[in-house]
Amino acid sequence: MPLRLDIKKKLSTRSDRVKSVDIHPTEPWILASLYDGNVYIWNYETQNMVKSFEVSPNNPVRTARFIAKKQWIVTGSDDTYIRVYNYNTMEKIKSFEAHADYIRCIIVHPTLPYILSSSDDMFIKLWDYEKGWSNTQVFEGHSHYVMSIAWNPKDTNQFATASLDKTVKVWSINSPHPHFTLEGHEKGINSVEYFSGGEKPYLISGADDKLVKIWDYQSKTCVQTLEGHSNNVSVVCYHPELPLILSGSEDGTVKLWHSSTYRLERTLNYGMGFVWSMNFLRGSNFIGLGYDDGTVVLKIGKNKPPVSMDQGGKVIYAKHNEIRISNISSTLEQEVQDGEKLMLQSKDLGNCEVFPQSLQHNSNGRFVSVCGDGEFIIYTALAWRNKSFGNALEFVWAEDSGQYAVRESTSRIKIFKNFKETHSFKPSFSAEGIFGGSLLGVKSNDTLCFYSWDSADIIRRIEKTSPKNIFWSENGDYLAIVTDKSTFILRYYKDTVQKYLESGQPIGELGIENAFDVVHEIEDTIGTGLWVGDCFIYINRSSKLNYCVGTEVVTISHLEKHMYLLKYLPQSGRLYLSDKNLNIVSYKLHISVISYQTSILRGDLEGAERILPKIPQDQRNSIAHFLESQGYKEKALEVSTDLDHRFELAIQLENLDVAHEIALKSDSETKFKHLGDLALSIGEIKLAEDCLKKAEDLPGLLLLYTSTGDLEGMKMLAKLSEEKGQTNISFICYLLLPNSLLNCLNTLCTSGDYSEAAFMARTYLPSMVPDMVEKWKESLKSTSSKASEALSNPIDFPNLFPQYDQSIRAEKYFESLRSQPKPSTDYLKIVQSSLAKKQRNLLEEIESVSQQDYDKVLSQLQHFSLHSGVSESTTINTNNNNNSNTASSLLDDLDFTSTNTNTNTNTSQKVASPLSSPSPIRNSGSIASPQKQPQQDINITTPPLIDPSPVDHDLVLDPTPITNTVSPTKTSPTADLSFLDNIPVDHDEEDEF
Repeated sequence: MPLRLDIKKKLSTRSDRVKSVDIHPTEPWILASLYDGNVYIWNYETQNMVKSFEVSPNNPVRTARFIAKKQWIVTGSDDTYIRVYNYNTMEKIKSFEAHADYIRCIIVHPTLPYILSSSDDMFIKLWDYEKGWSNTQVFEGHSHYVMSIAWNPKDTNQFATASLDKTVKVWSINSPHPHFTLEGHEKGINSVEYFSGGEKPYLISGADDKLVKIWDYQSKTCVQTLEGHSNNVSVVCYHPELPLILSGSEDGTVKLWHSSTYRLERTLNYGMGFVWSMNFLRGSNFIGLGYDDGTVVLKIGKNKPPVSMDQGGKVIYAKHNEIRISNISSTLEQEVQDGEKLMLQSKDLGNCEVFPQSLQHNSNGRFVSVCGDGEFIIYTALAWRNKSFGNALEFVWAEDSGQYAVRESTSRIKIFKNFKETHSFKPSFSAEGIFGGSLLGVKSNDTLCFYSWDSADIIRRIEKTSPKNIFWSENGDYLAIVTDKSTFILRYYKDTVQKYLESGQPIGELGIENAFDVVHEIEDTIGTGLWVGDCFIYINRSSKLNYCVGTEVVTISHLEKHMYLLKYLPQSGRLYLSDKNLNIVSYKLHISVISYQTSILRGDLEGAERILPKIPQDQRNSIAHFLESQGYKEKALEVSTDLDHRFELAIQLENLDVAHEIALKSDSETKFKHLGDLALSIGEIKLAEDCLKKAEDLPGLLLLYTSTGDLEGMKMLAKLSEEKGQTNISFICYLLLPNSLLNCLNTLCTSGDYSEAAFMARTYLPSMVPDMVEKWKESLKSTSSKASEALSNPIDFPNLFPQYDQSIRAEKYFESLRSQPKPSTDYLKIVQSSLAKKQRNLLEEIESVSQQDYDKVLSQLQHFSLHSGVSESTTINTNNNNNSNTASSLLDDLDFTSTNTNTNTNTSQKVASPLSSPSPIRNSGSIASPQKQPQQDINITTPPLIDPSPVDHDLVLDPTPITNTVSPTKTSPTADLSFLDNIPVDHDEEDEF
């Protein structure tokens, strides 16, 4: 039977003639040197060009190699120069003339800082790049162009060369003369390579006589000649992992030969012209090809190594045809870190008659199957004795240790039990693969069918799916169907299927309808997987080791490289994995965690509670997250040890006590803010205030205090916001606090917002306009003197401020009215009475007030202030966008030292404001301006925060001309002074409101 080969084209690019290729050892890159003098680096996974170098225009670059440990590429071209570049920075490191003629080949020593170069000058030269690229040895012996060089992988001090003088010579780096010469080709030899697998001392060569020869360099004889090419053989190599010889020719084909039988297995022709170069990466299945028309990268075979592990921890693996065994149990008593490579002793178990492409234990571990070269062989696991064999493209074991099946071809499936054939059938489609487990799975390109092992009857047919693999749980209840894009977790109902089969009912084309049920879909690409109980463990394409319980996916570890799952051993509680080079590592898997999660998913809360004490403390947080995802948040809060997670759960559960306790422990502003918002939303005002204070959440405190009418809190917040530089908050506080408009102005001035302060004074405190305008003008001088001079002060330009006297008079008058706070019980009455009234105009109202009434109000204000001890407070913030204020909030209790020339009524100035400044003395003499006082800090006791009347909304003292002013002859609205009747003449402290 022919060797089963999986060949995938990973990269195909078009370019000028490619004279050499090299594959990077760690990155998915291929280096291509071109006949036009350029060098390209391609990523064969993304199909994109990574870098390009213009090395020698108009001179072919016949050879280029990676020096990965230096991050260099080294090139040789027809201008006889060797050039070295850093492939990250593209900087040229070195350039020197190395030969007297075209440079044909360069190879890099695998460990030492050496390169070898060969040329048409018939010399081979050794260069040491750690010694300034000094030429340490020249090898002379060929009589024609030296076309190719190859290091001996078994002895890196030796190398072989191929020349157009029809010979292959073997050299040592310590001697300038060859050890011996191999002759046999009739024409010039273009390529030579060593056998890299196994112990055979073989060389391979390809020549212009269209032949490929295999040489034994110990006996110095030709052991085989391969014929088949119709033109010169330009390049040859051994596959690094599979028993294959590859040869490329000027006939445009690449031929694959079996390295043991020398049978031609496959011929590849991609229609890209002559094949000029070939390169492989040791330890992988990648082969690079250079053609007349571009570059191709092939992946031949699978990366998964032929290795299997039984339940006792015995690992059997294949190194080419050699079979070896190791025992994991020797490491059970050692302390092993997750991901640490296990140091295992191995011994030779024997050889295999076929090249093992897959290797599997049966369910009880007594037998091991080997499949390859189109055949299968079953061996005993311990003695490695042959028990059975036959033809097979694929081999799978059943859940029953004595049953197995083989796929002989795309049209024939055979089932065996106890090494005897029991069934043979031909599927109704082309069988492209088979899968073992509780049922026998057979797939085509778009269909998957499950068959009974005992009767070969179809159990279920699934259309429009062609899985890459199928993994069954040990009890056969669950299976994972892995496709290219996602994985489906299915439940298999054994009892339902068994009852249906026993009933004798006919089975339709699609099988038994209720045989399976989809449990979950994992939207991930999975490489290998296995089941531990009802938990599916897998490695995805991103090299993450995950497990899935129900619908929950948990990451165990991020792997440094792609690995393959072997087995879970309950005795060690660890998962064992292998890489493609058969290095074995392990990871701890807590079965108690999986058992607990399984119990939760099944609804067995009592069983889960019994398992919980067995779970280690370092796994409690993962359990808590799992419980949260399943809706058991109270239990998750109880189990979790992570303060952040517990706080989130407590917030979700509105458990304020636990959340507050955690916030105090962590002392986190964020936690206090979240807790404060929650407490506020559910009415826990005291807790909300404490948390917002600790979080320094000033906007939250502003919302809280304004909602609850907390006067003292507003005062505290105003001072705190000033200390924190949050002037917008302090401004709002002062705007809402009684008797604090001066503080608003002070806030604006402190923050340098003199223009806003001037406009606010013009609207709410006309008497302060001159001072604010002067400050504004002073601040503008440094930026624009013209702008500063353009500003007008009502003192200097009274004609530009019509009705300014009236606005000051109104300010004083309504200030006195506002000094009498109303009880909150009157709110509804005020609202109802305000509905029938229109928006008020204070300037119109002040005109209707007689001088006698005006003096009476001011005198009552003076008497009231003297007895009540009313004073002002000063603090600051910026925000002048609140136009919806009542008369009480617009006209705070401001006291000016004023003299009424008509009545000789004096109002003494109780507090010297830092903002006070002279206001103009008008010709009418009705109001005397307050005198400027020295600036000082002011501490003032204010009356309680009152609920303003909606009647006073939108009232401003704008001194601009008012249209439709009421004439003296018409009836004007009169101010309501009835409240004065209730003001006591003698006011004691106990009568304060």
